[in-house]
Amino acid sequence: MDTRHLRHFLNLADTLHFGRASEASHVSPSTLSRLIRQLEDQLGVTLFERDNRSVRLTRQGQVFQQYAKEALTRWEHCRHLMMEESEQLYGELSLYSSVTASYSFLYALLSELRQKHPGIGIKLHTGDPAHAIRRVMNENDDLTIAARPDVIPDGLAFTSLGHSPLVFIAPNEMPDGRAAFKPPRRHEDWADVPMILSETGLSRTRTEDWFRQWGIKPTVKAQAAGNEAIVAMVGLGMGIGVVPRIVVDNSPLADRVQVLSVQPELTAYDVGLCVLRKRLDNPLIRALWSLVGQHRHSQQSTGI
Repeated sequence: MDTRHLRHFLNLADTLHFGRASEASHVSPSTLSRLIRQLEDQLGVTLFERDNRSVRLTRQGQVFQQYAKEALTRWEHCRHLMMEESEQLYGELSLYSSVTASYSFLYALLSELRQKHPGIGIKLHTGDPAHAIRRVMNENDDLTIAARPDVIPDGLAFTSLGHSPLVFIAPNEMPDGRAAFKPPRRHEDWADVPMILSETGLSRTRTEDWFRQWGIKPTVKAQAAGNEAIVAMVGLGMGIGVVPRIVVDNSPLADRVQVLSVQPELTAYDVGLCVLRKRLDNPLIRALWSLVGQHRHSQQSTGI
């Protein structure tokens, strides 16, 4: 069965943006527009109201959106039952992770998956880890590698892959030739230290909590989307950053920065695989999920 029209429609219904929906659908915006018009002609209704500035679902579009979701769910369930009976898995999984996670955790998992289930394809998206859990909750991706949040959202399943300290890093050498940075002896002196922090996410929250316990408002010199960018800015001498230790260890700029000994330490990351609980009956997802325990026992807990 060709379900592409339904998937393309749902991508547009979810994003309400032809550019983003066409990217997710791997077609051009003009092709997506033509496919939507074909659907509307077949149904005899207008699914979207669109002008130069916005795209909105009509009432009929909302009804069809519910139908499309149910139809794809039933089709996937039937297809998976057929695959389980044949004991061969075929299809594609969509995963999201940071660049560091893609080779520090995901590489080993996908190597094992490919050996055991060569018929499963992978579509990998990389980006800011602060967006990881939202990508799964919004069903933009099937699974993600993410740090365990302090409160796990309802409906989200999490299984741990490892741990990593969350550390303060400083440049090894200042641009003006001054000696390497040393952390202040008194906590109150941190108020004057230029900080480079993640724009959002668990790292930002835990850093702000660390400062808050001393009654300090940090001086945020710069913000970045992605831990790799923070390492680069610290290496340039722009300030002090906070990143997971494994990002430093795997960075090509590791020799430009130093990990500071700061007490009390920030709460470490517990990094793992996340998926919506309702998706765990999907045999493709279950195949990757089942490999996590084997991977965890064969790896040292260096984390992300």
